[in-house]
Amino acid sequence: MARERLRQRRRGQSSGWPFSFLILNSGRGLAWKGENLGVQESDQEYTLDDLLGLIDDDSSEEKAETELVELDDIRRLGVATLGSLKQHPRISAFRRFIEGWHLSYFTPDAARGLPMAGPQRHLNVHGDNLGNVVQFMEREHPRLFKDVLNRISSKIPGIKRIDTHKTEDGRLLLRFNDQGFKDPFFAHQMSDGTLKIFAYLLLLEDPEPPPFLCIEEPENGLYHKLLSALAYEFREHATGRKNSSQLFVTTHQPYFVDALSPQEVWVMRKGTDGFSNINRASHNNIVRSMVNEGLPLGGLWYSDYLDAQ
Repeated sequence: MARERLRQRRRGQSSGWPFSFLILNSGRGLAWKGENLGVQESDQEYTLDDLLGLIDDDSSEEKAETELVELDDIRRLGVATLGSLKQHPRISAFRRFIEGWHLSYFTPDAARGLPMAGPQRHLNVHGDNLGNVVQFMEREHPRLFKDVLNRISSKIPGIKRIDTHKTEDGRLLLRFNDQGFKDPFFAHQMSDGTLKIFAYLLLLEDPEPPPFLCIEEPENGLYHKLLSALAYEFREHATGRKNSSQLFVTTHQPYFVDALSPQEVWVMRKGTDGFSNINRASHNNIVRSMVNEGLPLGGLWYSDYLDAQ
């Protein structure tokens, strides 16, 4: 039955699930060669014999597209292993996509350090190369960088202007001009919240954004009323710009969730079997109805409505 469902793809009877280009079971399976689409997946679990049936099939076209693969170490990822081979361009493209993902777990104390001079294209995980990225932006995109600083300064409460100062040893320091003070403050003198807001907004202004951007717990160190503004910036970046990053944000803060819709929130819970389950908040009819009545989503989470099975 499963083998017949695999064959149905050629007869236009596919179930509409996404295409695959690699199917492995305990390190053994099939890889589709070239750039053609693979077989469509469904919720049916295929055995290795079902998959190998494609090779025994009379269709020479199917045989030409696929090859048997077996990893000598099942702990290795098939995408990483086969994705380094030229004859698997689709797997290679997927591997490069995953390698382009960026994780941000910004640490203000790390960003307060004075890194060695030298421009760097992207912020790293903890943001301790913030000064290097500023140097790169000013050198490679001077006009854009001025506009970026102006846009960011207008979004940080109390900040009138942000500019840079070059030291004698070639380092580039950020200066924050606070509305209540005559002299500017350097980045290492700023509060955790101001640095975090600046770092996240700079991350969103990357001229070459990563395809997938994961931000861990942006609420740490932030005044709770700033979270809705930050959520708005994340949404605008992900939905309002061409070629922008797909954003995945993890949070434990109901105030941040208040700024989101049920369609934008997934709840992860760990079961008694040790496995985690993910459910979209909009799939809960009670939650959806209460949000439509004007109740904040974060408040419902705090009241355990999102944890209801």
